[in-house]
Amino acid sequence: MTPHILIAGGGVAGLTAALSLHAAGFPHVTVVEAAPEIRPVGAGLNLMPNAVRELDALGLLDALEADAVRTRELRYYHCSGALISREPRGLGAGHRWPQLSVHRGRLQRVLADAVRRRIGPSAIVTGVRVTGLEQLPDGRPRVRLDHREGSRAGRASLEPDVLIGADGIRSAVRAALNPREGEPPWNGTLVWRGTSWLPADRAGTFMLIAGDDRRKAVVYPLSPRPSGSGDVLVNWALAMPADRIVDATPRGDWNRAVPVTDFLHHYRGWEFDGVSVERVLKAADTAYEYPMVDREPLARWSHGRTTLIGDAAHAMYPIGSNGATQSIIDARALAHAMAAHPDPAGALAAYEAHRRPAMTELQRANRRLGPEVVINLAHARAPGGFTDIDTVIPPSERREIAARYATTGAFDPESVNAGSPYEVPVGAP
Repeated sequence: MTPHILIAGGGVAGLTAALSLHAAGFPHVTVVEAAPEIRPVGAGLNLMPNAVRELDALGLLDALEADAVRTRELRYYHCSGALISREPRGLGAGHRWPQLSVHRGRLQRVLADAVRRRIGPSAIVTGVRVTGLEQLPDGRPRVRLDHREGSRAGRASLEPDVLIGADGIRSAVRAALNPREGEPPWNGTLVWRGTSWLPADRAGTFMLIAGDDRRKAVVYPLSPRPSGSGDVLVNWALAMPADRIVDATPRGDWNRAVPVTDFLHHYRGWEFDGVSVERVLKAADTAYEYPMVDREPLARWSHGRTTLIGDAAHAMYPIGSNGATQSIIDARALAHAMAAHPDPAGALAAYEAHRRPAMTELQRANRRLGPEVVINLAHARAPGGFTDIDTVIPPSERREIAARYATTGAFDPESVNAGSPYEVPVGAP
C-alpha cells in the first residue's frame, strides 16, 4: 500500500514537492492550501540554473519559458550610477540551463496545472489550514485541519503517513514543532515590491542591483505584454532601513498594499544605463510592503514522519535569488530521499542531513548580504562614486565574492552541469 503524503502549503515548495513525489512513484499525495483558491499573486522572482534544471527534469521548462525571460546579465551599480560589475548569467555563464525571470503567479500556475493534470483534480484542496499536529506512537503525524468554506466547514483531523510542512515563513507545521519560536526576527529594513509596464527601450535587457550602504534597488524585465504592444513587464524590489515602527504589520506578509509615493522620493534620480528607477516606480499601479525578516536556522527539520521544506524550513532574506530556487531543490531532494529509503522516517532524516547544513550556511550568507556586499564595499571605499572600479574593489575580490556565493547556493556552473543528483533510481520506491 502506497503511503499517503500530506503537504501543507500550495506555494512553489509544496506544489513542486507534489510533482516530484508523484514522479518518484508516490501517487497518493494531497496538497492543502489555506487560501480559498490558488491565485497568481506576488511579483517577480529569479530561478537560478540549478532550479531550472530540476523543473526541466519534471517536464515543465517549455511551459514556464512561454511567459518568462532568460536572464542573460546581472549588473551591480553604485547609487551614483557608476558600474561595479557585470556578470553573464545562465547559458552565457556556461550553464547548461538558463536563469529565468518569471512572475511568481505564472510559476505557481504552471505547477498547479501540472499537479491537477498528473495527480488529479482533487490533489489540491483549498480553503484548508493546518492548525496543529501531534506525533503518534509510530511516528506518524495527527494533523488538525480547519476547513474554512463549503460543506466541510469546521475542524477535522487526519493521520497521513507523512506530513510535509511547506506553509511558508509563518508555517503552522514549524510552529507546532517549535512552539517557543515566536515571530520571525526583523532586521529593521523595509522592502517594497511591485511590477510596472514599460516600453521595451526603457525596461532594460539586464538585471540590475544598485544602491549604497542603506538603500537598494533591484530591477529586471519579466515578460512582454501579450498584446504585442512592445511593452515589457518589469519587476522591482527596493529596501532601506525603516523610519517608523512597523510591529503592527504581520511579519512575512507580502500583501500589504502601500502607495508608491510613500518611498518614491528616496530613489529620485537613480538611473543606470538607461533604466530609471524613478520612471519604473511611477509606472506601477501599486506596491507591497513588508519588514525584511527571516528565520533563525533550526537544529532539526524532521520529527518522525514530519519534515519542513522551503521557507518553512529556512526562510532567508530576499538576497541572491534563492528563495524559490532552494524551495524547488528541497522538493526534489525530498522526493529522491523518499524513493531511496523504504522507511519514511529514515527518508526524511536523510533528506535533512543532505539539505539542512547547506541551507543554514546560505541563510547566514544572506545575513552577510551575499553577493550584494560589493555595493556596500564600493560605497564604503568610494562614497562619492568612482570612475574605475578596479581601484576600489579589485577584479579578483569581486570574482571571489560572486564565486563563493554561487558555490554556497550550488548554482555554480560545475555543480549545475554535473546534472541532477535527484533522479530517482530505476525500480524505486
